[in-house]
Amino acid sequence: MVELDKHTFEDEVLKAEGYVFVDFFGDGCVPCQALMPFVHEMADKYGDKMKFTSLNTTKARRLAISQKVLGLPVMAIYKDGEKVDEVVKDDATQESIEAMIQKYI
Repeated sequence: MVELDKHTFEDEVLKAEGYVFVDFFGDGCVPCQALMPFVHEMADKYGDKMKFTSLNTTKARRLAISQKVLGLPVMAIYKDGEKVDEVVKDDATQESIEAMIQKYI
């Protein structure tokens, strides 16, 4: 997992070629913390096919808003710098996250 911040997001996600998974999470987000071990498991399982990254939106609020991340958790997939898919809030379950990843590998 590549830890992103407002300085590295553009190079690691928006300028990256291929598929990039972004876990948008926040410090006070309990569902985000609950999903984090699973997301790291997915990174271990599929990391050879897709880049896995995470962004703490508490420290990058403007960036999150610019990416239309208005609630948490959000798991998004970007392809060549464009967001192509995401699961948001209550839809962000282990099953839906892995299903979304499998569509793009």
